[in-house]
Amino acid sequence: MTRLAEDLLSLSRIELNEHVMPQDGVALAPLLGDLAAALELRAAERGIRIRLVTPGDLPDVSGDRDELAQLFQNLLDNAIKYGRAGTEITVVAATAMRRWSDGSGPPTDCVSIAVRDRGEGIGCTELPRLTERFYRVDTARSRELGGTGLGLAIVKHIVNRHRGALDIASKVDEGSVFTVYLRPAAAG
Repeated sequence: MTRLAEDLLSLSRIELNEHVMPQDGVALAPLLGDLAAALELRAAERGIRIRLVTPGDLPDVSGDRDELAQLFQNLLDNAIKYGRAGTEITVVAATAMRRWSDGSGPPTDCVSIAVRDRGEGIGCTELPRLTERFYRVDTARSRELGGTGLGLAIVKHIVNRHRGALDIASKVDEGSVFTVYLRPAAAG
């Protein structure tokens, strides 16, 4: 119950500020490294290894460090919960090109961060609803694993606040990939 209340309060705070894009520069490689290290023991309990791939020249992104930490912690938590025991979670950060929102403008530079699990995967009919509040593909399993049903809704709203994008791809029996695209921090 406490976790549910905390998630609801967190979601409310994010939504309250969603119209204001954070402007701080955030170094993602150390942030992702800290999160992977913090979750390593929990992953190891399931025989899961977290492998982090970040280039040395990864640019900083515009953002709020605490919110980005929450975003990637939620994605890693889900990968640990829903990944198969004895597998690997890969987190790959890279520079990329992307068209934003309506897709009408030219592609621009961005940073992509993909979190891949080797779990059971999610059917394509379920994918559009994953970021809805309280939506669960398997309600019984989610409750058993301790989820509140708000983790991916929080991820979506943090991505929206950062004027980024979230892509979700999954194949049944192969696993899922959650890719976040963020804008690089302004030079200067």
